[in-house]
Order: sequence, then structure tokens, then C-alpha cells
Amino acid sequence: MKNVRHGLSIGIERTGNEFFLFLKASGKLTHDDYQIITPMLESALESVKQPSVNVLIDGTELQGWEMRAAWDDLKLGLKHGNEFNKVAIFGDKDWQERIAKIGSWFISGEVKYFHDAAAALSWLNDSAGTV
Repeated sequence: MKNVRHGLSIGIERTGNEFFLFLKASGKLTHDDYQIITPMLESALESVKQPSVNVLIDGTELQGWEMRAAWDDLKLGLKHGNEFNKVAIFGDKDWQERIAKIGSWFISGEVKYFHDAAAALSWLNDSAGTV
């Protein structure tokens, strides 16, 4: 039996009502991955009246989502979409850029795709305040 590596790693920094999230997605994400990450994110955000979130997503090891995990991702975006200021996604697959464009439909902030982590972080830092 072969073990397949997958999951989401998360880092959260907070200054006042501003958050910086770093997510690294690996493998093919599952519903169980979202069962772990969603409560962590919601716990951090629920303590703040009007959170403002900037996100850096490393998708270089992401292979996709199981159908139920894609639904979990959509629900998370719909529930917290108005709290996101900027979302920078960097990766190395053409489909990730298309996913970033679709993701921008579900959040109030800006979503942008990059092929380079430094460029993504630079964009987040431009007028982001605390990043």
C-alpha cells in the first residue's frame, strides 16, 4: 500500500484586525483536510469583529481536490469571502491560474496568480499594511 502525501499547512499572523495567512497545499486535497483546517481558520477569525485577511498560497505541490474537498473550499470562500483583502496564489500549473480567476468570483478582495513566490509576496505587501 502506497501512502500518498496530501494536506494543507497553515500559518496565521495577526495584528489588530489584520491577518496574514500562509497556506501550502500538497497533493490532492480531501474533505478530511478541510475538516482540520476550517476550524483553525474560523477560530482565528471569529475573535475579530471585522477581520481583514491577506493570503499567500503555495500551490507548487498541489495536484487538485477531491470533489467533496472542492465543495468544502467553495463553502469556506462563500462564508468568509468578504473578509479577504488580497489572495496571492503561486504555482507552476496552468489550471491553477484558471482556478484563481474562478476563486475571485467568490471573495470581495483581489485574487492574483503568480509563477514566483517573491512576486506574490511583493504584491501582497503593496498597500497591504502589516504583511
